[in-house]
Amino acid sequence: MNTPDKDNDNTVRLAKRLAEERPCSRREAEVYIEGGYVSVDGVVVEDAGARVTAQQQITVADDATLLEIVPVTLLLHKPAGVNGGIGKDGQQALHLLQPASLTRTAPAQRVLKRHFANLTLTTPLETKASGLLIFTQDFRVTRKLVDDSSKIEEEIIVEVGGQIKDNGLALLNHGLPFNGKPLAPIKVSWQNENRLRFAVKGPKPGQIEHMCKMVGLEVISMKRIRVGRIAMSSLPSGEWRYVQDHERF
Repeated sequence: MNTPDKDNDNTVRLAKRLAEERPCSRREAEVYIEGGYVSVDGVVVEDAGARVTAQQQITVADDATLLEIVPVTLLLHKPAGVNGGIGKDGQQALHLLQPASLTRTAPAQRVLKRHFANLTLTTPLETKASGLLIFTQDFRVTRKLVDDSSKIEEEIIVEVGGQIKDNGLALLNHGLPFNGKPLAPIKVSWQNENRLRFAVKGPKPGQIEHMCKMVGLEVISMKRIRVGRIAMSSLPSGEWRYVQDHERF
């Protein structure tokens, strides 16, 4: 008979109960639980410390594995108007990462509570802009996108109004200053009569709006559609997906 872990309580920790029933070590039981493979009365429970009674049924999924749960990287299509990691309330966009907002077109993958813990936002984006945000638990991704941000090209579509100055497009590509310093060459081209495509490395907050203003244009909207080699593609606004093993920034 199990000895309760708490006085006057007929429950035990789920990990303890599973370790005794499977049987396996307590740590192996925790790995099964944290991996989303364990159900209590038909409901998946990911908390190894959850309390269960002797009457409750504990089941383990047939595909349960003790393989390490690897860090994940998540791509979010941030809507305009949501803070994307710049200034006050910088983690507002993090609240959009919920199991229910995983895009339906994403490849099937087990969604775990721990995938939403200890995430680093590597690619801040201005509140007025929409587009690709990247959150990661992987220190290698953080190192590449944060430490080497000046080397990672971003593609941003900018809707503009107004009349561009003579030689304005050439100036956008090279020749404008920002914060008192000359900007490095940037690839800027027209997508159509009111949309510009910027391919820029490590843009600073306010930089693109400042550049457009200097050549007579007003920014109406901005959308970041690519960071490095990973594009947002058809990811709907407000939804997210996992970065797949074959994808590289």
